[in-house]
Amino acid sequence: MKYLAFTGGVGGAKLALGLSHVVSADELTFVVNTGDDFKHLGFHISPDVDTLTYTLAGRSNQDTGWGTKNESWHFMEALEGLDEPTWFRLGDRDLALHVYRRERLAAGLTLTETTGEIAAKLGISHRILPMTDDPVQTYVHTPKGPLAFQHYFVRDRCKPSVSGFEFRGIADARVNPVINFDELHGIIVCPSNPFVSVDPIFAIPGMKEGIRRSNVPVVAVSPIVGGAAIKGPTAKMMKELNVPSTALEVARHYDNIITGFVLDEADREATKSVQGLGLSIDVQPTVMVTLDDRIALAHAVVEFIGKIP
Repeated sequence: MKYLAFTGGVGGAKLALGLSHVVSADELTFVVNTGDDFKHLGFHISPDVDTLTYTLAGRSNQDTGWGTKNESWHFMEALEGLDEPTWFRLGDRDLALHVYRRERLAAGLTLTETTGEIAAKLGISHRILPMTDDPVQTYVHTPKGPLAFQHYFVRDRCKPSVSGFEFRGIADARVNPVINFDELHGIIVCPSNPFVSVDPIFAIPGMKEGIRRSNVPVVAVSPIVGGAAIKGPTAKMMKELNVPSTALEVARHYDNIITGFVLDEADREATKSVQGLGLSIDVQPTVMVTLDDRIALAHAVVEFIGKIP
């Protein structure tokens, strides 16, 4: 059994960790959003890739969901003393990874190759693939104009209202050539933000075609539970886009690509409405607090895929 799992940052990484305990490394590949990537302080910052990397390596900061555990901040303190921007925080341990990535990219390696080296050095056996090796940048449309995603998300703390999104460079981007859509048994869309974590992946020319060509169940796990986002600004964005912040609307957003949808028990009443979209449905506890929660949901998702015609 072989699977692809599409994921963004913190929320998606939780299920990804569970999947890594359920599906062996030779049968599961993670495809990660890179629309959040940007250049900062001379480094190539790849937040979603790094969040997944640290999570699978057992090094993630459990309090923040991003960065590394046991972090220190001497670099940022020194940078602040030089009146340099510190709104995007790179911890001292995290800085080592960014220095390594910068040097490997400068040596001519691709982001995929560099990510693979880092994963191997951190003891990760599952393959982590950036969605593309080509530059794509997510911009958020606001009343004051477009904002690069990290400026919106980190610097401005998601305060500006949202009217839409664009993925600059997407038309020229190519699907990561290492992604293999052949001989798959299922594709999993982790509970990441549909608009800024998953849509950039789907928007790469050829990605949806590859998914459809695989002709396998495509199951998404809802990032909305009881009208609220478990992590991040998904519900806020939906409200500002005049879209009800419900699991049903997430299913409708993915309707042209997925074949199955996992709802939380809190949204069980939406089952018939989601089934009305022509989707297979599973209802599970999707709020993942502990490692056991992550593993249990991963087991349920894999079993659900096996039941979809």
